[in-house]
Amino acid sequence: MSFQLAANAEMLFLDLEFSDRVHKPHDEGFQVEIWDWTTKDITALRSTGASFSSMTGYVSGDLITAEGRDALLSSALESLKVAERLDCPRLNLHGTGLDHRGLPVTPGAQVSDAQKNYAIETLREVAQLGEAAGRVFTLENLNRRVDHPGTPFATSEETSELVRAVDSPALRLNLDLYHAQVDEGDLIQRSLSLLPWVGEFQVADVPHRREPGTGEINYRGVARALEAAGYTGVIGLEAWAESDSALALRRFRNAFELTQSVTV
Repeated sequence: MSFQLAANAEMLFLDLEFSDRVHKPHDEGFQVEIWDWTTKDITALRSTGASFSSMTGYVSGDLITAEGRDALLSSALESLKVAERLDCPRLNLHGTGLDHRGLPVTPGAQVSDAQKNYAIETLREVAQLGEAAGRVFTLENLNRRVDHPGTPFATSEETSELVRAVDSPALRLNLDLYHAQVDEGDLIQRSLSLLPWVGEFQVADVPHRREPGTGEINYRGVARALEAAGYTGVIGLEAWAESDSALALRRFRNAFELTQSVTV
């Protein structure tokens, strides 16, 4: 039994052109994740031969306003076309679009029951788009304390409530354990309780959002708990390298490949 390991090319090998940043983890046997596809040469990415695990599933919009809903659904359709070209199975969403600083374009940490119901209906439409295209949208939790203050539907409790309400195999959780540790903690129990709804996990250590082994999280313990629970899906490294990106990949692999130990 093993996990499927992926690495986010947006945060590693920053001195290289983007296609080369994709090549590096791919050459080491990792799947690759990307963010905003509108800034990328999709033909060049296809030519890398990489297996793309996840990409951003919208360009603009939010879950709780009529204008934001229309923008999200429209850009989700365009994202699905790109996902087909890259053969990318998962498309990632947030409670609202984020600006270049990671701040919500539609802020509002406190949402009303009416807004929550509107978000559920919006996500039902998103899930229908994904099901028709044979893709899965994932809703990612974020932290408000450090990186994304004011974001609606940020915590894993809030995102999981929406995903459970939609109850579609085309809408799952992207359970980001870095964000969960910053705002919520209790990572192992949280992961196990939400496991039926998880489409993938993302990881980085706390503080500083570096690779596993550079901070306070016992990712080896998390990995053992997930393995014992029978999880064999994707675990994506979404972290800045503490010093060297190749070393960051080795540390990531060492934390989650439980059948062997890698010298780092």
